[in-house]
Formats: sequence, structure tokens, C-alpha cells
Amino acid sequence: MTRGFFITGTDTDVGKTWVTAGVLAALAAHGHTTAAMKPVSAGCIETAEGLRNSDALILQGHATLNLPYAQINPYAYAAPIAPHIAAMRLGQRIAIAPIKAIFDDMAQRVDYVVVEGAGGWRVPLNEHETIGDLAQALGLSVILVVGMRLGCLNHALLSCESIARQGVPLAGWVANSAIPEFPELQENIDALRERISAPLLGVAPHLREFDAQIIARCLEFKGI
Repeated sequence: MTRGFFITGTDTDVGKTWVTAGVLAALAAHGHTTAAMKPVSAGCIETAEGLRNSDALILQGHATLNLPYAQINPYAYAAPIAPHIAAMRLGQRIAIAPIKAIFDDMAQRVDYVVVEGAGGWRVPLNEHETIGDLAQALGLSVILVVGMRLGCLNHALLSCESIARQGVPLAGWVANSAIPEFPELQENIDALRERISAPLLGVAPHLREFDAQIIARCLEFKGI
């Protein structure tokens, strides 16, 4: 397996980007060099340099290897919709091979490559392939970000089942406090710990403002 992680989530808006940045910060704190990718993004803004995605820009700023934006986010779309639909509307097709070529180059230059997916594990990339297929092609183990809110148990357990069926290693999961108050937070964490064989890597608090260092301090990595 390539040294690195693929960060997926139980849904969209569960904190994948913030946890990914926290993973990058934690790896850097252990003295490792890192590169980051957000291969596919939708909901980008037009700038003088071209389309830019706020999540990809966060990752660009937290990797130790400074790379051109186009390598971090090769497929960028303005419409905030499912990326394969955004691509089809432009007569394009998202393909895994170009992403893997960029990834392979990064992997030769740093200790770890951390890749953030789009949406959840089964989000389509094209007519046949999904985010899960991308993670498998890159040879990365997965960190699942669970947005701790009503419905998280079903979403988390279904995601874990799908990851296992695809034969991709699950390195662990992060419980992210996606909403300000969730009265049953600990009970839901306990329920998931009983049912997910992979370790709980950390519990991230609800943050009003992004702070990768706070998230990094909540994470526990063994063997890095």
C-alpha cells in the first residue's frame, strides 16, 4: 500500500476537509513530508487563475509540498452538484487514470499523500466508477469521517460495509461533531465503537472557525 490516506465521509458536509487538514497537520507534527489532493470538486468559484475550490485551497495550504493547484484539484466544476453530472453537462468525463498519474508523481516526492474524496464513498465519478473505485486505484487505506448527528449510525455502518466489500483497508474513523449540540453524542460514539472493527482515531469538537491544529491534537495515529 502507498503511504497515505484516503479521506471519505458518511455524507457531504460532515467535515472531511477539516479532518483531512488535521491529518496533514498531525503527519507534519511527526516530522513527515506530505502532499494533498482533492481530485474532484464541485461548487468552485471563478478567479483570475481559473476555477478554485475552497476545500482544495485549504488542503493546498496544509501540505508540506507546495504544488500547483491543477495537480491538487484536476477536476474542478463550478456547479455545486454531483461531479459526474457537472462533468456531463460540459461534455466531459471524469477518469481515474489522470488522477492516479498525478498521485503517483506526488508519492515519489513525499512521505505521505492524503487524498480527500467528494461526498461519500459511493458518489459516482462517471457511468461506471465511484469514489470508492478511486480510493482502490490509488492503493490507499481509508479514514471515514462520521458526521455525528441524527442518522449517523446508519450512514456510518453502511459506509463501512461498502468499504469492506470493495476490499479497501479501513484505517479508522473520526467522529466529527458536525452540529453544535448533539445530546446523544457519546451514546452514538459508543454504538459505533461496538460495531466498527477499525479503531476510532479521534473525536473532533464542533468548531465555529477552522483550526487544523485543534483537529490534529484530537487524532491518534499509531505506527506513523
